[in-house]
Amino acid sequence: MNDDVSKFLESRLGRLHAKLRLGIEAEHEAQLFGQGINYFHIENLSSSNFVITSFLKLAGLYGRGRRNATQIQVRRNYVRSIQIPKAFDGFAILHLSDLHVDISRDAMERLTTILPELEYDLCVLTGDYRGETFGPYDETMAGMVRICAALKRPIYGVLGNHDTIRMLPGLEQMGIRMLLNECEIIKREEQCIYLAGIDDAHFYLTDNIEKAASGIPNGVFSILLSHTPEIYEEAAHVDFNLLLSGHTHGGQICLPGRIPIILNSVLPRNMGSGAWKYRGMFGYTSVGAGSSTIPVRFNCPPEITLHYLESN
Repeated sequence: MNDDVSKFLESRLGRLHAKLRLGIEAEHEAQLFGQGINYFHIENLSSSNFVITSFLKLAGLYGRGRRNATQIQVRRNYVRSIQIPKAFDGFAILHLSDLHVDISRDAMERLTTILPELEYDLCVLTGDYRGETFGPYDETMAGMVRICAALKRPIYGVLGNHDTIRMLPGLEQMGIRMLLNECEIIKREEQCIYLAGIDDAHFYLTDNIEKAASGIPNGVFSILLSHTPEIYEEAAHVDFNLLLSGHTHGGQICLPGRIPIILNSVLPRNMGSGAWKYRGMFGYTSVGAGSSTIPVRFNCPPEITLHYLESN
């Protein structure tokens, strides 16, 4: 890593967090077992792509799965709370997750045609921009440039378990304000809400909810961005009102009725996709716009989501 990137990371994250994230990446990327919340990481199994692809081709399902993976749906979710300021009534948040742009090329082409048609006030990205969990990311960054060109500002984001911290300078140069255990104030007509984001909690375990929430006053409406919903208990206990996440892909390959075969996450199944609630905190788990391992989906169409805040 060149000195300019190293200095940038230290200035943005602090010397200790930058060293921690880089050190953990060097030791653990591409591991199959033994790191993070979930002990087994199928995305790091080098043969999984070949095995799944071969099975689907033999079953005559591969072509259908690839077509399914491009059929991005625009979903809408409504969050009603007495803590939402009147000025934010009707405030729209566009939520994109798990783009995996270098794997999901056809889906990303479709996404760039959908985005300009949408109306929203703020955009959030909840991680996993890269397809692999290690290795080069030039193609990922080139794809993110095209997606960011189709997005309205402001844009906020967090990293996922597929993303290297080395991507941070490039993502911020595209106009994405990356939140790594940090918080921003969102103002509208002299009123405000708080938007926080944490570093990856699933694999790298570099999340710090306490730090992200430390500047949020009591009683105000606050939103937490996390790649994984697996930190839902901690988020609720520190009084976040809304948790936006992804990571699960909703299973990606599901049985009829959208029943996931594997979620690759440690959490209740009802939190694996869509809207849910825990101890008064609203949550939403996006199934993602892209695909992991191979670009196929069954009974689990890709999505982007518009969240509308409603002042009760």
